[in-house]
Amino acid sequence: MPPCPSKALLKPLWAKCTNWWAPGRLPPLRLLFLGRSVGIGRCWTGTARPRGKTPLADNKPASGFIIAAPTSGSGKTTIALGLAAALRNRGVKVAPAKTGPDYIDTAFLSEAAEFQAVNLDPWAMAPDQLRARAASQSLGADLLLVEGVMGLFDGAADATGSTADLAAILQLPVFLVVDVVRQSQSVAALVSGFVNWRKDIKIAGLILNNVGSARHDLLLRRALEALEIPILGSIPRDAGLAQPQRHLGLLLPDEIENFGVFVRRAAKTVSAHCDLEKIRARATPVGEGELPKSLVPLGQNIAIAKDRAFAFLYRHWLNEWQAMGATFSFFSPLANESVPESADAVFLPGGYPELHGEQLAGCTGFFTSLNMARDRGALIYGECGGFMVLGQTLADKNGNTHRMAGLLPHETRIDRPCRVLGYRRLSHDSPLPWNAKLTGHEFHYSTGSGHELPPLFQARDALGGELAPMGAISGRVMGSYAHVIDVDGGGQA
Repeated sequence: MPPCPSKALLKPLWAKCTNWWAPGRLPPLRLLFLGRSVGIGRCWTGTARPRGKTPLADNKPASGFIIAAPTSGSGKTTIALGLAAALRNRGVKVAPAKTGPDYIDTAFLSEAAEFQAVNLDPWAMAPDQLRARAASQSLGADLLLVEGVMGLFDGAADATGSTADLAAILQLPVFLVVDVVRQSQSVAALVSGFVNWRKDIKIAGLILNNVGSARHDLLLRRALEALEIPILGSIPRDAGLAQPQRHLGLLLPDEIENFGVFVRRAAKTVSAHCDLEKIRARATPVGEGELPKSLVPLGQNIAIAKDRAFAFLYRHWLNEWQAMGATFSFFSPLANESVPESADAVFLPGGYPELHGEQLAGCTGFFTSLNMARDRGALIYGECGGFMVLGQTLADKNGNTHRMAGLLPHETRIDRPCRVLGYRRLSHDSPLPWNAKLTGHEFHYSTGSGHELPPLFQARDALGGELAPMGAISGRVMGSYAHVIDVDGGGQA
C-alpha cells in the first residue's frame, strides 16, 4: 500500500483516502479507521497541523462547548451524538472531541459528526498541550463539541483529570445533561450544587433528559427558575434511545446493530426538543495554542496494523507525526497482509485480538513479514493487544490457545473477571524514540507470563504508587500493556 501523502499538511488528511486503499486489499467489512468506524472508500474530514501556534481559519475562531453530566449513565453520550448529527444536518461543521483516554467514544462521535474525533485528556496532557490540540481540532470547523467523561467532577485516583478540569483549562462553557427520572423539584438542589461547586468553570445551560410528561417538564422548569440557568433542551423518555445505551462505550459502532439508525433517531430527537440556535449562541470561542512538545514518530515510514483486531489508535499521534514528515502505510493482519517492505517502523495498536485468535493464528504471511521486518532492523512496537500478538501464544476466554508472532517470549491469556485499569506514568530507557517520561493508561482483562526479558517501562499509578515493571524488549522489538497517550508534561497548571 502506498504511504500517506506528506504534502499539503493543512489539507484534509483523508482527502484522497480512496486512492490509498487498493480495491480488494481488505475484507468486505466496516473498519475502525483511525478511531472511527467507516465503510471502505468513505472519506471524512480531518487535518494534520504543524507544530507551533495553531492558526485560526480565516482569522475566525471556531466556538466550542462541553457536554457533561452529574454521573455516568445520564445520557450525555447519546445527547452528544444527537447534537453532533443534528448540527451537521443543518450544515454546521462539527469537530468532536472526547475527554479522557477512551477510544470507543471517539469512534461514536466521529460517526455522528462525520469528522474525526480526537482525545483531550486533562490528566495525561499538560494544559498547553490541551489548548493546542483543541485549537488544532477546531481549525476549519464551525464548532468544537467536547463530550465529557463520567460525572463532571470525577477524575483519576488523584482527583485530577476531570471534565471540569478540562473546562477550566480550555475556558469553554459546560452544558449539563441532567437525568430527571424519578425527581422533580429536587433537581434544583442537584443543579445548584454543581453550579456552585467550582467557580472557575461555567455551567451555561441545562439539557433535561428522560422527562416523563408535559407536567413533569413544567415542574422541573419551575423548580429551576431561581437558578437563572437556561434550559437548552428537554428530552422525553424514549425506549428507542435508552436500549442501545447499554452498549455505548463497550462495543465499536460496527458491532452495535443499527447504530446508524440509532444516531439518526438521536439527531431527530435532539432537533425536536433542544434549541440548537441557543446552544450555538452560548458556545464561546476556542483559543489559540502552542504545542510545546509531542511524541516523535516511531520512524520515517511507519507501517500501522489496522482492522478489527487492531483498532485503538490516537488521532493526535497521526496528526503530529504527519506534520513532522512521517508517512504511514496501513495493513490488515486479519486479511493476512504483509508489513510493507519500505517500513522502518511497525506499530501494532491495541484492540481485540483475543476475539480473532484463531484467524490470526492462520495469518502466516503476516507473521513472516513481521519477522522479516525484525531481521532488517525495523523498530517493532506493540501496545496491549498488539503486545499480546507479539508473544508466543494467546489463550482466549474459552481456553483455546492460538499461536502468535513469537517475536517476544511471553504468553497471554484472557482471565476474566481480572481487570487492570488506570492511568500510568511511564519511564523508559529503550530504543523507543520518545521522551524518557510518558503518560498512558492500562485497561485489559488478559495477563501475561513466561519471560525474563528487560521490561519496556517502569510504571507508577495516578497516585504515584510504584507498579511492577511493564512489557518486554528484545533488540528493536518491544511492547507492553500500556496505551501511551503523550509526553509527560508535568500535569495540570
